[in-house]
Amino acid sequence: MTVNGLLSGSLLGPGSLAGRRALITGGAGGLGAACARALAAQGAHVIVADRDGAAAAAIAAEVGGESWEVDLLNTAALELLTLEVDILVNNAGIQTIAPIEDFDPAAFRRITTIMLEVPFLLIRAALPHMYQQGHGRIINMSSIHGLRASAFKSAYVAAKHGLEGLSKVTAREGGVRGVTSNCVNPGYVRTPLVEGQIADQAASHGIPEDQVLGEVMLAKNAIKRLIEPEEIAGLVAWLASDQAAMVTGASYVMDGGWAA
Repeated sequence: MTVNGLLSGSLLGPGSLAGRRALITGGAGGLGAACARALAAQGAHVIVADRDGAAAAAIAAEVGGESWEVDLLNTAALELLTLEVDILVNNAGIQTIAPIEDFDPAAFRRITTIMLEVPFLLIRAALPHMYQQGHGRIINMSSIHGLRASAFKSAYVAAKHGLEGLSKVTAREGGVRGVTSNCVNPGYVRTPLVEGQIADQAASHGIPEDQVLGEVMLAKNAIKRLIEPEEIAGLVAWLASDQAAMVTGASYVMDGGWAA
């Protein structure tokens, strides 16, 4: 089934998320924007959260939602937050590539803050409302690197492995109260975050930039192409739906055969 079929065909009908409020972090571009479009297409009211307020507002206007300009590194503010949303997509991410001995400790802390501590704080802020209504969907954008490791990505791999554990604990605590929690585990997706890694990957591996895609990013893939954001967004829309009510504590791999 194609992605378009998944979004508009027999599995999910238009309006299947009508009345639901969805928050997507890092929603102003790339994978986050694709998720915003997919959830809005099913009738959800989407809140696009991003540090780039203008870009967030543009996506929000496109999907008929609202924007939230936010610095997720301001964790003190997030500790005081209350979120009245039905669907939370923890998507925001950053990347630094370097050998451990050269890895900037500040960069390590920044990555683990954005991709592990912030999801914890947002889940913490969203659960009371979800528990009160007896329904909620937590969708954590993990990675194949939440299940496997690659060299030169110590902070990213550590954060994603932590996110997997956080997601499972949320599933265990939330299941009896109508809240599901799952991870989505893509391989390399065609996004600015991935495209921005090429120079650093080339330097770390000692190869020309034009060899990175084939020799590093897609070397282990059975399907030799990048994943399109819309393909991941289709899975996110399904996980947010009532049809996924019995799916929780899971990690959904979409990696073109990387882990095989």
